[in-house]
Amino acid sequence: GGIGHSLVETFYTQGSIIFATGTNETKLENLKKRFVKIRSEKFNLSDHEKIEGLIDKIDKEIEGIDILVNNAGITRDGLILRMSEDQWDQVIETNLKGIFNYSKAVVRPMMKNRGGSIINMGSVVGLTGNAGQSNYAASKAGLIGFTKSYAKELASRNIRANVVAPGYILTDMTNILDEKILEDIKEVTPLGRAGNVEEVAAACLFLASDLSSYITGEVIRVDGGMAI
Repeated sequence: GGIGHSLVETFYTQGSIIFATGTNETKLENLKKRFVKIRSEKFNLSDHEKIEGLIDKIDKEIEGIDILVNNAGITRDGLILRMSEDQWDQVIETNLKGIFNYSKAVVRPMMKNRGGSIINMGSVVGLTGNAGQSNYAASKAGLIGFTKSYAKELASRNIRANVVAPGYILTDMTNILDEKILEDIKEVTPLGRAGNVEEVAAACLFLASDLSSYITGEVIRVDGGMAI
């Protein structure tokens, strides 16, 4: 999607060797056409065994994994009275279990590499809640607790783990929202505007780099002050 594409572009321009996974084959192919040096593969986030195998293959191919950005996430919005069990399970499965699978899989390669940075894409909704998004908010709040916990577990191995929590960011998905909704969001954002995907990617790049070498277990909000 928009943030994922910007992440690839940002890290690519900084010379990273990139392996991108996702569920949209067309978007993955388009990434490879634009950024010819990246590898990409269609993958189910909930398949623990296959993810372990994938990470092992990447580790052997590039001789060490330094950075993991867990960006995948879905929404299945609805008020709790109308929310189905399936809507709840789909969001928790993707937004929490998927991150658990990838985060666990990279620990051994990063330990072998004597360090690394894991960056998990959260949301201000995980800090503030939002009507109609109880499943999504729960997944993002759980993500924060998960990240802080394994940041403590992995710190002695020089592996850092942090959360980037975007607010309202302009993407293809938000472009279809009603103008009134956009104006309401801007009104509750102190900086008075929506963010862009490049600003989210820049925060991830900072957390991936040595500029943030003494930061772990933190939640960096990229929200224009929305959650102050």
